[in-house]
Amino acid sequence: MVDLDAAIGFVVAHGDAVDRARLSRLRTGAPVPPDLLDAAEVGQTVDGGWPAVLGGEVPSIDATCFRLAELDDLGALGRPAARHALDWLAARQLPDGGWDEDPRLAGSAPEWATPGDPEARLYLSANAAFWLSVAGRDARAAGPLDNRVGGAYAGVVQAAAQALAGQLAPDGSWPSFLAAGWLSAAVLHRQQLYYESARIQAVLAERMPQLSPADTAALAATLRRVEVGEEQWVLVSARKRLAETQRSDGGWDSDDGHQFDVHTTLTAIRACRPIGPVLPPGSPSAPMGSPVTPPGSPVVRRARPVPPPTDDEPGTW
Repeated sequence: MVDLDAAIGFVVAHGDAVDRARLSRLRTGAPVPPDLLDAAEVGQTVDGGWPAVLGGEVPSIDATCFRLAELDDLGALGRPAARHALDWLAARQLPDGGWDEDPRLAGSAPEWATPGDPEARLYLSANAAFWLSVAGRDARAAGPLDNRVGGAYAGVVQAAAQALAGQLAPDGSWPSFLAAGWLSAAVLHRQQLYYESARIQAVLAERMPQLSPADTAALAATLRRVEVGEEQWVLVSARKRLAETQRSDGGWDSDDGHQFDVHTTLTAIRACRPIGPVLPPGSPSAPMGSPVTPPGSPVVRRARPVPPPTDDEPGTW
């Protein structure tokens, strides 16, 4: 069984101010200081996306999704920056329902975001569709409201879900990176394409014993973000895998070096915390079973093709 208290202690002991703000909001809904929110939004282009490198001028779909995940952690999806980014993502959808990076990034993009590459396109499509699906209503909380899945982006997400479903092989596998699988499963589940989502989840569950702690945490947090039931075998297997890989100090190993262990641990906390009634923000004694925010927002830091595995890291170039 995952020791959440030890995991919380690890983040408190080793995290920076942003990490502790993320943890506090995760546990009690405590508001994040405005200066931290402003810092998280730095670098946004006038178009609405974020570039892959500091000071870059060409916005990247991959980098923008990565930044939206960070803003979700901080409860900032309703701020103008996130709304602008989501509008930009929606406008970048291709006629076939997917996404591809700007050709101007071809010389610098890693393999998971290479413009024109089919595997990269599927990963980028699943990532963009995921954030438009889960953040659509949050981004428009101030109105006008749209109760459809994906809110104002419902039509965009529906087209994306059909495109993702069309990529599945008969055995439920997909021709792209491992992260594209759990992101696609989440999108399809949110669109009530439960059979298609379940096929992907079955593949993920079979691979669970070989997954790294970081991949396991991201997978579980992603599926819980769209309210896949905790009793589903893929999530039962993920919790078991995280319990097996938790260190004695309460943390988990990152795939990207120990400087990212706090990030992986925060993702694991989101993936494993129990779901309870919503409490008012700032409740000082709110237990871990009383979240005030949705159950987890993934930051996909590494993807592996299915098959075989690689050591690539989407989200940062």
